[in-house]
This record gives sequence, C-alpha cells and structure tokens, in this order.
Amino acid sequence: MEQTLYGEGAASASSQAANPASMANAPSQAVGAQRPVRVLVADDQDLVRSGFRMILSSYDGIEVVGEARDGDQAVQLAERLRPDVVLMDIRMPRVNGIDATRAIRSNAVLADVQVLILTTFDLDEYVYDALSAGAGGFLLKDAEPDEIASAVRVVAAGEALIEPSITRRLIETFVATRPGVPAGDAARGIDQLTDREREILTLVARGLNNDQIGERLFISPATVKTHLARIMAKLDAHDRAQLVVRAYESGLVKPGVM
Repeated sequence: MEQTLYGEGAASASSQAANPASMANAPSQAVGAQRPVRVLVADDQDLVRSGFRMILSSYDGIEVVGEARDGDQAVQLAERLRPDVVLMDIRMPRVNGIDATRAIRSNAVLADVQVLILTTFDLDEYVYDALSAGAGGFLLKDAEPDEIASAVRVVAAGEALIEPSITRRLIETFVATRPGVPAGDAARGIDQLTDREREILTLVARGLNNDQIGERLFISPATVKTHLARIMAKLDAHDRAQLVVRAYESGLVKPGVM
C-alpha cells in the first residue's frame, strides 16, 4: 500500500526503522531544537492532499512530512514520523478519521501528536464524535490559506480548539439532538471536581481561553492552566476539546445557556 513521505520525514522514518532507539529519543530531541511544525495530511482524495501540501509548504516554519490515503495509513505514518499535527479527514475508506483519531490519541507513544479534523461542513455530524475521540479542533476544507497555516500552528502549540465559540456551537447542536449518554458515564469524575474546578470547566465549555478565564476569576493564566491539568486528570480527558464534551454530556453546561 502506497504511503507518501517527504524530505526529512522520509529520511527520518528510514533511520528510525533501522535504529529504534533514535525513534524513542525523537520527541525529546525536537523539544530543544527550533524546527518546522511537521504535518501529516490524511485524506482519500489526491487533489485535496496535494492542495494542502502545496499551501502548507509555502509557509515558513511548516513542513509536510507525509500523506496518507486512509485512517490506517494515518496511524501507521503517525507512529513512524511523529508529526506535530495530523490533518485528518473524517470520511475515508477502511479506517475512518474518527477511529484513526481515537487510535492516535489513545497511544501514549503519540501523546505529542495533535489531530486537526478536516471537514466540508461547519456542522458536520461526525465532528462531534471526532472531538470526543480526542481531536484538538476542526478546520473547513475551503478555509483560506492563512487560516489553514494559523490553525496548524495553533494546534501544534497545544491550543486544543480552533475558534472555541464555533466548536462550542457544534457541540451544543449535537448534544441537544443525539441520544443521551448514560448519566453515570457522563458524570464520571465531575463529582471529584472542586467548586473552582467546576467553575473553570464551565468557562472552558463556554469558549473562554485561559486569559479570559483568568480575568473573569481574578487569577493568573498560569493558575488556570494548573487547574486545567488537574481537571483533565480527574476526567481522563486528553485536551480542552474533550473537556468541553464532558461538560455538556454531564449536564454541567446546558446547550443554549450562557
């Protein structure tokens, strides 16, 4: 099955296959080095993949290291190349983007690999499931080049949501219309949160970033970040996107209520 690797990504994958130790050390080596944001594009349409590769490669500080035609290839290449961001289409043959996202985000070895979902519609019914699976956000396929590059950089930097208010609207829509999650499952961990943690989780679900939350609660963004780390641990959430999902599914935040 064809898998497309580019430039340093191809050489890196080859050397890592020959030397597993170098593969294990790759993430720590990258931390101290100033290197481009490394992107893997996963889409079953050749023209779409080529388009994103051309767009992203035209920006300084971004490197497309490979392409995958389906979710299975995306997972395999993520394991081989350790990209910073996977641009993941949802509807793909064999293994879809949701299952591939879940496989990547549940793999401890790929903890630093972020997933940015590609979608045709801003209210794609599958995006909710992708966010629940651990995707960091979503990007419309017809987004402007600058928006695409910016989204990749934001996700690579660890910001979980692209346009939090839009993602909140998406989640609200599908939480309100899809079958309910069993109360016990949805609320698991919520009862372990302190009053302050519940307050912060509520504001995250309403689309506020760390600075805005800090201003609202008169605490520093660093303190907000510390609280968020504790909330994620208690709720077994990978990132802010999953926190938003947990908040709505548990009933802590109600759709349409600000």
